[in-house]
Amino acid sequence: MKGSFWSVPSLTAKLTIRETSAEIPVLAADSPLTQVRSLDQGEGRLASGFEFGEASVRALEVTGASLLGGRVRGVRAEQASIIRSRVASVEFAGCDLAGLRWDGGRISRTRFESCKLLGARFDGVTLEHVVFTGCKLDYATLTGVRAIGPVIFARCSLREAELAGCTLSGALFNECDLTLATFGPGDYRRCDLRGNDLSTISGARNLKRVTIDRAQMLALTQALAAELEVTIADD
Repeated sequence: MKGSFWSVPSLTAKLTIRETSAEIPVLAADSPLTQVRSLDQGEGRLASGFEFGEASVRALEVTGASLLGGRVRGVRAEQASIIRSRVASVEFAGCDLAGLRWDGGRISRTRFESCKLLGARFDGVTLEHVVFTGCKLDYATLTGVRAIGPVIFARCSLREAELAGCTLSGALFNECDLTLATFGPGDYRRCDLRGNDLSTISGARNLKRVTIDRAQMLALTQALAAELEVTIADD
C-alpha cells in the first residue's frame, strides 16, 4: 500500500488524566466506513474512511503508507510490521499484534484500546496525541521514540518493557503495571508517573525531573537503592 492515502471526516475528543490531555479520534456518525479485507490497498484512496476488523491473518504489513481516519478492530496477526508510515485519527481496538514491529513514521491522534502488543518493538517512531488504554505491552521495547505531543498509557501492562533513548517529556503513565520495566537513558522531564508502583523498575537514576506523589517516594528509593547495590546496615 505504498503511497496510499486514507481519509475520513472525523471529530476529536479529549482524554484528560490529571494535567495531561490527549486528543483522540471520534469517527463521524454520518460518514459510514468502508469495509476492507486487507490494509494492503495499493494506490487506492478511501475518501469515506475504512474499517478492517474481526480477521485473523498470517502477516499484517504496512510500508510507506498514510492511514488517515479509520478503525482496525479485532484483528489477530501472527506477524505485523508498520514501516515508515503515517497513522492519524485511527482507532485500534481489541487487536492481537504480538511481536509487532513499528519502525519509523509518525502516529497522531490515535488510540489503542485493549490491544495485545506483547513483545512489540517501536523504533524511531514520533508520537503526538497517542493513547494506550488497557493494553498489554509486556516485554515491549521502545527505542528512540519521540513524543512531540501528549502520550498517555492508562491501565496498561508494561511488565519487563524496555525504554531506551526515548524522549517522553510530558508523557503520562497511570495505573500501569511497571514490574521490572527498564527506563534507560532518555528525556523524561515532566513525565507523570503518579499512580504506579515503581518499586521494581530499573533505571531509576534516569528519571530526572519526573512527577511522582509523596506515597511513591519510598518505592522509588527502593528501586534506586537496588540499582546502586546499596547496603543498608543496622546500627
